[in-house]
Amino acid sequence: MKKLSLIDKLLYLINSVLATLLLLSYLLHFISPSTIPAFAVLSLFVPVLIIINLVFAIYWLIKLKKQLLLSIFVLVIGWFFLPPFYKLSGNNSSFNNDLKVMSYNVKSFDLFNNQSLQETGSEFITSKDTDVLVLQEYYKSEKVKFQHPYKYIKGRHKKSKFGMAIFSKYKIINAGSLDLKSKGNNIIYADILKEKDTIRIYNIHLESLRLKTDEENFGQQNSEKLLERVRNSFKIQATQTEQFLNHEKKWKGKKIICGDFNNTSYSWVYNQIAKNKKDAHIETGKGFGKTFDYWFPMRIDFILTDENAIINKFSSFSEKYSDHFPIQAKINW
Repeated sequence: MKKLSLIDKLLYLINSVLATLLLLSYLLHFISPSTIPAFAVLSLFVPVLIIINLVFAIYWLIKLKKQLLLSIFVLVIGWFFLPPFYKLSGNNSSFNNDLKVMSYNVKSFDLFNNQSLQETGSEFITSKDTDVLVLQEYYKSEKVKFQHPYKYIKGRHKKSKFGMAIFSKYKIINAGSLDLKSKGNNIIYADILKEKDTIRIYNIHLESLRLKTDEENFGQQNSEKLLERVRNSFKIQATQTEQFLNHEKKWKGKKIICGDFNNTSYSWVYNQIAKNKKDAHIETGKGFGKTFDYWFPMRIDFILTDENAIINKFSSFSEKYSDHFPIQAKINW
């Protein structure tokens, strides 16, 4: 530290704080938001912390300073603790009997701001020729039609056109809802019959953080109120996750879990749901796997399978018909 300039000493102090925060974030997988909800907020910023620590490591390397060891040390630990931040290469293999599944939070195709997105968004989805289509924030409309003969749609209430949907080319022999105690979020499922296999498809939409990412400070002038709202949302997510896990453990067959978790892969919520499962992006994806329209790569939408599944391909699309991006996987057993 004695050989560092005043500016470098200040930068190293900032580096130390951010490296410590990243190190603490590795514990998020093991601590339920219902225990320390404020700590869970950190999960949203893990991608930013990784990027900043990479920048610091490069900076100290260029200056040939041993201070680079701090960020390098923390990043190396994260390599073993965290899901990959970036996938260098993906897998493009495919078989004729793959089950092609798409998950997409369509945000009602921005119904109230741009009605033309209903048609263009549904046309994009149709062009992907999916076997199973899993939608969150779905709005039932005559302008939105898909070519799947079987479907299960669960509205927010009996007369509501808003809700969640599972569309399938294969017969749905059973379906249901977990009926979460939330106005706009739920978990539904459908059992499809593919040849001799019964495959359960879960559609998950956990409690929203209600962040307005297109506005300064997430659209909240009072940062304390913002933090309190996010903390409460994380606590609700923890309860919803436990409700899902209790339901899921009763199903012993093949399964695919899709949806918008409203949380990142660095969170307790993801860790609990993804335990003993395969993440399609991690298995065969490429790049950041960004699924939410924000300036840094936020991956909050997932396709997971049981451990026996073979994921032959994963794709994340950049088309903007919602504040989320669609994701798709080809799955076999």
